Amino acid sequence: MLKKHTIKEKVMHFTEPLYRNPYWPTFPLLQVTQGCTHNKCKFCTMYANVPFRLQPLEWIEEDLKEIQRIEPNAKTLQLLSANPLAMSFNKMKTILELIRKYLPHLEHIYTQTRVSDLKDKTVEQLRELKDLGLNEISLGVESGDDETLKRINKGYTSQDILEQTKKLDEAGIKYWITFLNGVGGKELSHQHAVNSAKIFNQTNPMLVGTGGLTLFPGTPLLEEVQRGEFTPLTEKEMMEELKTFVENLDIDAYFMTHHTSSMNLSGSNFLSRKKQILEDLQYGLNNFDMNELSNYRANKRTL
Repeated sequence: MLKKHTIKEKVMHFTEPLYRNPYWPTFPLLQVTQGCTHNKCKFCTMYANVPFRLQPLEWIEEDLKEIQRIEPNAKTLQLLSANPLAMSFNKMKTILELIRKYLPHLEHIYTQTRVSDLKDKTVEQLRELKDLGLNEISLGVESGDDETLKRINKGYTSQDILEQTKKLDEAGIKYWITFLNGVGGKELSHQHAVNSAKIFNQTNPMLVGTGGLTLFPGTPLLEEVQRGEFTPLTEKEMMEELKTFVENLDIDAYFMTHHTSSMNLSGSNFLSRKKQILEDLQYGLNNFDMNELSNYRANKRTL
């Protein structure tokens, strides 16, 4: 459903549900696509009822005029929705040029996208997008284990992750990658943790994020649980899996635990903090009330 949201007398075109990365500056926001091209990940229903489409260029220009009126000296901008880089290079270039026209003082443009969205773009094209201001991307990788990626229907392989992040490195675009704790279930837990770390160690992200799997109503993964086809981890097992992932991770990025994790282990200089992180995880394993953590997760309704 298209909504016109009014903030400080500013009218913008947004399609609900509206999700933005809460760790990036959250104003202003500019929607350039609706929904998700893939929309088949088994743990997610965020865009289940929103067909993917490009935001009409006239809407984008109207929204940019509103942002220019309210925040003419804006330094940051976050592009929505799920995976804007699914659009062609030429269309993205046109939008970035339009953004520069109306917001010439921008220093950072952020967006999230899928690994597969980068396949049809060359390093030279990515570098050109970076020069137009697109300098930070979040990739919801979730796992570096091929069996887990296939199991949850991510639509790409670990080799794709390596090939596409290398292109981002060569283009000079910074990126985040994420590990979804628990998404392999009991059946794939150990290999999900170990192989994800092995793949992540071959990349050069500015940030590695981790979040714990929450089984929301309507997700195919929850339906598989109910049919006995997927065995979710307990809170203790999720913490053990995260510990295994950390033990095998050897890149000095910012390490962040998202709000669906049971512990806050966020901070820069991962390698210098790795020993302390492992000690904190072991303390949690020895002392935390797992029933309380489980109840907290069971009561979550959205990301």
